[in-house]
Amino acid sequence: MEIDLNLIGMEKGRQYETVITTENCDNTYNAAPIGVICSAPDKIVSRIFKGSHTLDNIIRQREFYVNITHDAEIFMTSTLGNLPQDSFGEDGILKSAEAYFKCEVISLKEAVKQSDPIKSKDEAIVIISKVVELVIIKNTNAFNRGFGYVVETLANFTRFDMAGEEQKKEYVDLFREAYRVTRKVGTVNDKKAMDAIKKELENKGFKP
Repeated sequence: MEIDLNLIGMEKGRQYETVITTENCDNTYNAAPIGVICSAPDKIVSRIFKGSHTLDNIIRQREFYVNITHDAEIFMTSTLGNLPQDSFGEDGILKSAEAYFKCEVISLKEAVKQSDPIKSKDEAIVIISKVVELVIIKNTNAFNRGFGYVVETLANFTRFDMAGEEQKKEYVDLFREAYRVTRKVGTVNDKKAMDAIKKELENKGFKP
């Protein structure tokens, strides 16, 4: 079957929040929430800081799994520590995954963005990978942070006219950050939605 990440809602050039699972040296499994960029129907780009178990495992094995899940507890637990081993199924795939795909590494390149909190050179690795297997357990779309920001911004906007001046300024500040992130990682529809909200705020006399 031809692999097409669009089947799980992944658009070229957009970033999605996923949980990457890898195998440790002691044959246990590791999980870490990591954003991945869809660069082609069967390719992704990820960027991971040095010192993480995930990066060490990927460099050693040259392969990993990307799990699509909307389970907030999975993201929380794998960020603050690691998931219990009974959370993993065969090959380290998350049992709760709605879909997953296996990646094989094409290239590893050292790189750091100027906006990073870590400014020294060679602190992160950009990984370009080919998707060699895609399994969809149930109909789902990979989560894009832009959509989350749109929903949160709209919730704030419904309260805007009832808020005092200080609260309105706070909402505008929150919008600026939401707009920045959405412009960076959001889908075309996410960006259109944020542009429409921006216009409404401008109509109310604010400069978001």
